[in-house]
Amino acid sequence: MQPDEALARLRALGFGGADTQRLFAHFADAETRGKLGHGFSRIEWLETLDLDPAARPEVVEAEGSFERWHGRGALGYLVLDAVVRAQLADPPERARLIVCEQTFPTGMLGGWVRRLAEGGLVSVLTATSPARLGPPGGPKVAGTNPLAIGIPGDPAVVVDVSMGAVTWGDVIAGLADEDQLVPFGREQWHKAFALALGLQLLVDALKREPGFGAVLLVARPESDPVPALRSLGARLPGQS
Repeated sequence: MQPDEALARLRALGFGGADTQRLFAHFADAETRGKLGHGFSRIEWLETLDLDPAARPEVVEAEGSFERWHGRGALGYLVLDAVVRAQLADPPERARLIVCEQTFPTGMLGGWVRRLAEGGLVSVLTATSPARLGPPGGPKVAGTNPLAIGIPGDPAVVVDVSMGAVTWGDVIAGLADEDQLVPFGREQWHKAFALALGLQLLVDALKREPGFGAVLLVARPESDPVPALRSLGARLPGQS
């Protein structure tokens, strides 16, 4: 799908101009970074869903170091976009924990933490999704539940790891078969599965309602560890 077609199809879904541009920017960034499972192929998937383009996320709690957001029927992409914009506009004094209820799909988590890092904030983000991982031969009990970490730098250091050997986005994009969606690590699969389950329980324990959600920790950095690592000559995560 070409960019012009992607924009047209997002508009056809009923999204307003600002939301269309926000969704397009996220998908285009994924395409640029080679994350095709989170790129324009997601628009075809969105076209199969029952969407409410007019829905708006809401902040239901705000206590300085803690916020709770509710999707109110908005796409998870737009919930996290609103959360990121809010943190950049009003950064925490030291740190802030944000719990997002009814927030799905959440897209390429690295894209959200990258924006925070480019705004000078350290962040850690995880999100839950439909149960697609389980022990070999056992039930599917955990989502791929990625973990993304953003550290300010020039450029920012961005770590974004799904707990699956492939992502669900790869399956949607036709880049992988669903039977390939297992915990990564081969004979060490139990490590990825344990982390996926732990992240799911973390999010679920902080939510008040059933459904998928996200948890974001954002903080002001106290030091700059990146230059010392770059001086070693290693290519750091998130580097082009």
